[in-house]
Amino acid sequence: MERDAPVIYGLEFQARALSAQSAELDTVRFLVGTQSLKFANNQVHLVELNEETGNLKTQIFQHSVGEIWSIQASPTEPDKFITCYNSLTADGTCQMKGALWKIPNTQDMHEIVPLERLTDIDTTLYGNELKNIIYHPTESKKAVSVVDNNFVLWDLSFKPQPVTVGTLHSKGQPRFTNGKWNPHNNCNQFATLNDNNVRGWDFRDPKESVWAIMSAHSQIIRDLDFNTNRQYCLATCGDDGYMKFWDIRNPTEPILSRMEHSHWVWSIRINRFHDQLVLTSSSDSRVILCSLASISSEPYGHVVSLEEGASMEETCTKEKLEDGVISKYEEHEDSVYAVEWSSADPWTFASLSYDGRLVLNRVPRKYKYQILL
Repeated sequence: MERDAPVIYGLEFQARALSAQSAELDTVRFLVGTQSLKFANNQVHLVELNEETGNLKTQIFQHSVGEIWSIQASPTEPDKFITCYNSLTADGTCQMKGALWKIPNTQDMHEIVPLERLTDIDTTLYGNELKNIIYHPTESKKAVSVVDNNFVLWDLSFKPQPVTVGTLHSKGQPRFTNGKWNPHNNCNQFATLNDNNVRGWDFRDPKESVWAIMSAHSQIIRDLDFNTNRQYCLATCGDDGYMKFWDIRNPTEPILSRMEHSHWVWSIRINRFHDQLVLTSSSDSRVILCSLASISSEPYGHVVSLEEGASMEETCTKEKLEDGVISKYEEHEDSVYAVEWSSADPWTFASLSYDGRLVLNRVPRKYKYQILL
């Protein structure tokens, strides 16, 4: 990608579901799911970037069962993924469903072939409002569904079987809006969002939450992400336009709070390799890349091992990258519902807007070198 120029790919239909192909560590690939109102027209696009030329190679697969609201790539099997989709029932009403899919082995890039449905993940016993199904961070045989006021741990080894169920009991009729695995503590914890609250649950005893951040934002929280390099740190974003960073051991106040967008913030992602880099996307049609070194695991930047007898100051011959906005990306013309870092290249990321525009960008080189050198 010469001179860090963006690479733009246009889909025929509207879209809001995006996932990096997590199990692919050598090639930059993303999965995109469409939201056509004609349910039979929906598709999954596999988009691959040639990092040397900046060209894209794409394959399109039929997802004719309904419009895709979320897509999750398997952490260990490149050809498998989960979708949550809206479908029509026999009586003509809409219902959210989940399924596990396999990408067929085809060499014809121009032919649109059907996906192979491996199995349904039937969450209807636990509610009607399925929001997401999230793979375990490192195991493809485990996933959690977020539906109504329940989160359900599934064993996907054969026919999906529920293993653990957690329920939010509260006044009114609380509904979860999203959730995410905590990658620490042997992945025994799961975090949920409802309204403007964040709760952490332990699968070993899910009767009560083990920690909670109440009224974390003044309006609905849309997304959260854990810092894989700092055990207790997570980030949230929401309709108040803020991104906030928390230490779950002290949930009364955020350790950092910033407002960079002018409208709802739909997605937030912390870079897994250089956790000072944080991406957000918003209904203001922007993607913003920030450096937040002060709360990262590398407050002095990327440090090579110290030479014998050298001090930290002597080893770090450059100034650290200060907190603030690194770059604003304005290639989108509609709400940007999703942003994801590549699992193969720590400097490449993708963003997806509702009008079906997928944009691949890179961290500007001068900041990359400032972090590395």
